[in-house]
Amino acid sequence: MLTQRTKDIVKATAPVLAERGYPIILRFYERLFEAHPELKNVFNMAHQEQGQQQQALARAVYAYAENIEDPSSLTAVLKNIASKHASLGVLPEHYPIVGEHLLGAIREVLGSAATDDIISAWAQAYGNLADALMGMESALYEVSAEKLGGWTGWRTFVVREKRPESSVITSFILEPADGGPVANFEPGQYISVAMNVPALGLQQIRQYSLSDMPNGRSYRISVKRESGGSHPPGFVSCLLHDQVNVGDEVKLTAPYGNFHIDVNARTPIVLISGGVGLTPMVSMLKRAVQDPQRQVVFVHGARNSAVHAMRDRLRAIGAARANLHLVVFYNEPLPADVQGRDYDHAGLVDVDRIKDSILLPDADYYICGPIPFMRMQHDALRNLDIHEARIHYEVFGPDLFAE
Repeated sequence: MLTQRTKDIVKATAPVLAERGYPIILRFYERLFEAHPELKNVFNMAHQEQGQQQQALARAVYAYAENIEDPSSLTAVLKNIASKHASLGVLPEHYPIVGEHLLGAIREVLGSAATDDIISAWAQAYGNLADALMGMESALYEVSAEKLGGWTGWRTFVVREKRPESSVITSFILEPADGGPVANFEPGQYISVAMNVPALGLQQIRQYSLSDMPNGRSYRISVKRESGGSHPPGFVSCLLHDQVNVGDEVKLTAPYGNFHIDVNARTPIVLISGGVGLTPMVSMLKRAVQDPQRQVVFVHGARNSAVHAMRDRLRAIGAARANLHLVVFYNEPLPADVQGRDYDHAGLVDVDRIKDSILLPDADYYICGPIPFMRMQHDALRNLDIHEARIHYEVFGPDLFAE
């Protein structure tokens, strides 16, 4: 337990971290990679180049300082971090390394302002946070290992099918090379894929939502090619699209993640996705519609039919299941796209336009897509008086070790 004096010191230094947090985190990563270059195989180096990971960690450190009196308010955030760490194979021995270089960076950047008392307080606070995360991760590893077909660490899978879903999204059906079963998962969870990236001379890890129902034999991921543009290209997504073929092997972690539906509930669910954000939603809806008494509404936004993945299969499910209602928005329809056949509404997803379809008693709302899309949908749902506890989403963004 942290003493009140330690908490007071951490809180008092929070404004300094808010002001100097980014240079501290920049120096932290410099120190970390200088001392342990092998950890570049764990971190997303594209996010490093863009500064996203540095900004995310700086915000996380500040949030921890601000909530040091009541860390339980961060429980949901810590659970998400623990799941991402588990999917990357983060181990207890990583935490002392991170702590050493984080404290070293604070001392270097703040100079004489980083007194021994301040460093000592932050060392204790970091140790407390590390213990909480290690406990959560240990529990996740134990549950994963105990499942039928479960495992910890990395397992080799073989690509059994590679299927284009649109001009930018391709699905991969993956089966274990050892011929054994695979663990079931909660619809909405993800796995990590590790691949060697020749352009970097490193292994890189990316997380992809599972895009089909559990079947005990295989997993399906549906990957968008991130070609770059104004940002660095998606190293792993481009390799999967261009160089990984049927019969090739990839390494996977077991499924993890807290963004999933309650498969035992009977209450309605509304799934709202943009672009490749539909991948976890497909898994969710295919499982949810198995209960004919459960209402499912799936709202999806895409530019047009060329990039609308799985549209024919989703339409077929909608035709076969009376409890599923599909609503599609195209913001840049092609000349050949027909409203009423290919899509329902022109423009960006606007839940206010379809509120009669989505305002269902006791419904839960799940959002997935680019961060600006999720913010917009979240705020629109709140404006419709949907309670915050009914709105669920997940950000595939950078944290301490993750994507």
